[in-house]
Amino acid sequence: MANLTVRGLRKSYGPVMALDGIDLDVAAGALTAVLGPSGCGKTTLLRCVAGFERVNAGEVVVGSRTVSGRGVHLAPERRRVAVVPQEGALFPHLSVAGNVAYGLPRSVRRRGRVDEVLELVGLAGLGDRMPHQLSGGQQQRVAVARALAPRPPLVLLDEPFSALDAGLRAEVRLDVREALRADGATAVLVTHDQAEALSMADQVAVMRDGRILQSGTPAEVYYGPVDAWVGDFVGEAVLLPARMSQGVATTVLGELAAPHAPSGAGTVLVRPEQVEVLEDPAAGAVVATVARQDFFGHDALLALDLDDGMQVQARIFDLAEPGLAPGQRVGLRVRGPVLAYPRPDSTGADASRSAVPAVMA
Repeated sequence: MANLTVRGLRKSYGPVMALDGIDLDVAAGALTAVLGPSGCGKTTLLRCVAGFERVNAGEVVVGSRTVSGRGVHLAPERRRVAVVPQEGALFPHLSVAGNVAYGLPRSVRRRGRVDEVLELVGLAGLGDRMPHQLSGGQQQRVAVARALAPRPPLVLLDEPFSALDAGLRAEVRLDVREALRADGATAVLVTHDQAEALSMADQVAVMRDGRILQSGTPAEVYYGPVDAWVGDFVGEAVLLPARMSQGVATTVLGELAAPHAPSGAGTVLVRPEQVEVLEDPAAGAVVATVARQDFFGHDALLALDLDDGMQVQARIFDLAEPGLAPGQRVGLRVRGPVLAYPRPDSTGADASRSAVPAVMA
């Protein structure tokens, strides 16, 4: 059963259409990440669901109650929707416990709900501290605890980890995800961070230009994007022009398996982890020159120049192997089937109706 239902939502600011017919369902107890580039409309969607903006058309249903629709616009305070903003927005004159308890009935406070949610977010025993005595990550945890305290039907998180450094961001978002699940909360996370969306959410909705292009599990969106733009946005991708016939795509990386691809000119999408780099150039389907290596500790991303001038990427995991220095000649071959689209995609929306992705191994 959906705890949030959005149908045909439209919102414009003068001539600018910020939301252009949004449909979205969020199941009870699930976390949905709305992922998209800056300016795509994802924060506008959150504000319309929260009631901060009046919609031009469409409907928003929270639980079984219509909160926005034809002739209906419930004020934010009547929607029982909790919002966690980017900066936490804690009351500086209240303690941690005071912030979490703000707005709770006295009877609920006496039943220990404040201590319960502080424990959920990993802040047990810190209720007497003041906000200025906390780190940035702890302040965001308090903001989440405050949102969870009244057990709202829906929690909206507006890029709540964007101000944290990379290491702390990963730790806090993991703890927040576990706290939401432990409390059975239904939540919508707005983010432009692909790793954040894929690692946290049960469902990812990818937005572009005021529309949701695709919605599905993280694995479905990553391995089966509806078009090349979505595939390129949710992770590194090598996009290659191709000539497709009988399940085979002919590209600059050789002949690649593309099951169910239609015949004709098109585009294939290869993930960098599919590109195998061989130190013996003759062992590959094509020869390339190592241009650059970006090291990430657990893996590395190689930039490789093909002889025709095109550059592709390969992700490697066995970093103990010597070699692969800039200027080195290597062989390349592609593992597994690739995603195939019937024509080069530049708009996203058009190709989403006709893309034929193949599931990658």
